[in-house]
Amino acid sequence: MPNLLSRAQAIEEQLRLWRRHFHRYPELAFQEKKTAYYIAQALREMGLTAQEGVGFTGVVAEIGQGEPIVALRADMDALPMQEANEEPYASQVPAVMHACGHDAHMAMLLGAAALLSQQPPAQGRVRLLFQPSEERVDEEGKSGAMRMVEDGAMEGVQAVFGLHVDADLPVGKLRTRSGPFMAAVDPFFGAVHGVSTHAARPHQGIDPIAIASQVLNTLYAIPSRRISPIEPCIVSVGLVRGGSATNIIPNQVDIQGTLRSFSDEVRQRLRDEVRRAFSLAETLGGHYDLDIKEAYPVLINDPAMVDLLYEVGRQILGPNGVTGAELETGAEDFSILIRNAEKGGAFAWLGAAIEGDPRAHHHQRFDIDEHCLPLGVAVLAGSAYRYLVESDRL
Repeated sequence: MPNLLSRAQAIEEQLRLWRRHFHRYPELAFQEKKTAYYIAQALREMGLTAQEGVGFTGVVAEIGQGEPIVALRADMDALPMQEANEEPYASQVPAVMHACGHDAHMAMLLGAAALLSQQPPAQGRVRLLFQPSEERVDEEGKSGAMRMVEDGAMEGVQAVFGLHVDADLPVGKLRTRSGPFMAAVDPFFGAVHGVSTHAARPHQGIDPIAIASQVLNTLYAIPSRRISPIEPCIVSVGLVRGGSATNIIPNQVDIQGTLRSFSDEVRQRLRDEVRRAFSLAETLGGHYDLDIKEAYPVLINDPAMVDLLYEVGRQILGPNGVTGAELETGAEDFSILIRNAEKGGAFAWLGAAIEGDPRAHHHQRFDIDEHCLPLGVAVLAGSAYRYLVESDRL
């Protein structure tokens, strides 16, 4: 590989400018039109052909020629939050903020594009994926990765790599793991229906609150009593809503939450058990509605791709720069891209903590140490170079 770290450090000021532009002007999921235009213009200034409108608002470009194809991904969307920071680059858009680091991801992928376009790979192509809407799904329940796959962004791709800044991990560190890494997530939306009546005459109605309490107890028992204890999973209820007055038994109680798991088998079992729990409503005289959305599958890193990422990480960050990681109960739609790559891929966390003042993700004061930017550029570009050189043995 070329001397990637020194070359990435040489453009650090440009990386900061890119990242701060994105931070100042954030856009929500599937609304990233100005962001996409800015990215496409930057790519064209590098001499690349940028395709806009992929997955609605995504951007795709390629560097190199022939086969194989390796993809690098950055997500683009911001969050519906009012920023509390007072930095010069703070969000200029009311109630919208890059509170998860996607601004850094775009800047790093642009940096990788700059390095790769200056010295294209000797064989094969690097496909750059600037993906919309990682944080949200559209009205059809599809995220940006799903929409980009539908538009052909992963056609012919053998392997895909992605980084996510970690505001709790020191700069200069990279962490990942082989196999299951981040959870599958499935939101559910249920309603228990009864018959409303006066609170003084409960026998004349069917109390959906009493029924819902039994449904809730059954839901919470699923991980400990219906799933093997060696299979990690979570059933979380985030909303219980019903009633309008102290002396009225209502006719409906809404119950909504999420399911998280680390295998396709457990994922399906959780869905089945949630349906079983809600069916108690019929046993107890009421009825129910239930909609379980299929969101992001479990993110499974390919072991060979993780080994490659470890090698690149150690070369750039030093022998102690790469560490293992625990299972993450958060979800990432990068999992969809991995499943659509012929040989899989790898996803990793890149240290970006502000020393002495780490900022939590999805918080109004979220921020990063921008010294992580050239490190991420070098790791992304290095992963692409290394894969194209070694693809025959992977």
